[in-house]
Amino acid sequence: MRESQALIESRRFAVRQIPLLRPLGWLARGWADLMQCPLPGLLHGLVLALFGALLISVARHRFWLLSGAFTGFLLVAPILATGLYAVSRAIERRQPANLGVALAAWKPEGRLIVFGLLLAFAGTGWVLTSASLITGFASAPVRNPADFLRVVVLNEQSHLFEIWLALGAFLAAPVFASSVVAIPLLLDRQVGVLAAVLTSWRVVQAHPLPLALWAALLMVLTVIGMATALLGLVVIAPWLAHASWHAYRDLVDTAGLAEQP
Repeated sequence: MRESQALIESRRFAVRQIPLLRPLGWLARGWADLMQCPLPGLLHGLVLALFGALLISVARHRFWLLSGAFTGFLLVAPILATGLYAVSRAIERRQPANLGVALAAWKPEGRLIVFGLLLAFAGTGWVLTSASLITGFASAPVRNPADFLRVVVLNEQSHLFEIWLALGAFLAAPVFASSVVAIPLLLDRQVGVLAAVLTSWRVVQAHPLPLALWAALLMVLTVIGMATALLGLVVIAPWLAHASWHAYRDLVDTAGLAEQP
């Protein structure tokens, strides 16, 4: 059977071998990038925190909706960090790294727009699924975090929380596998969206344990950022964005292939 052009294009990118604990190194290098050029990252984190505060103010009595919106944030976060990938790339190339570099990465670019729309679709699907599940099967109305904890999480007569987590993981796993290196790759190299997604899947297949650790670190640190009244996101969100660039650079060998200008 003839292979698709996207698969052939994806195989232009070799997958590098990494040890299990390499994700900790990505966090260290991401932190170094944030400290070297803090303004774009902190502004990025501040905008995310303010958006989260807006969500809370609008849906503060509808936690059945808010819980899905916040967890859905994890699905679309990679595309929101595009500007910070550009900052890390500039630091790596020893070029000027500043707010202008981050903003320039948001120029209209068809491939990134397509990928962003796909992630937005996935995030919206999870928000609707989460809201339908909680409103349809919770034994009592869920209007605030205390209701969610009492009615969903700690309800021994129901398995709603386990089902909610399982459905979230079922959706999040393929989205993570499709995006873990795809967006930095699209920013950095001249490659199609499907080829970038296939490359991302090849990376996950080659390194299931390190990438599982990486996914856990992303989730835990993001939850910490949200649990600190969203203030922690101001630092944690850009830190993870810069670290994600280094994950891409460690995992994908792009030597000899055309760069994006």
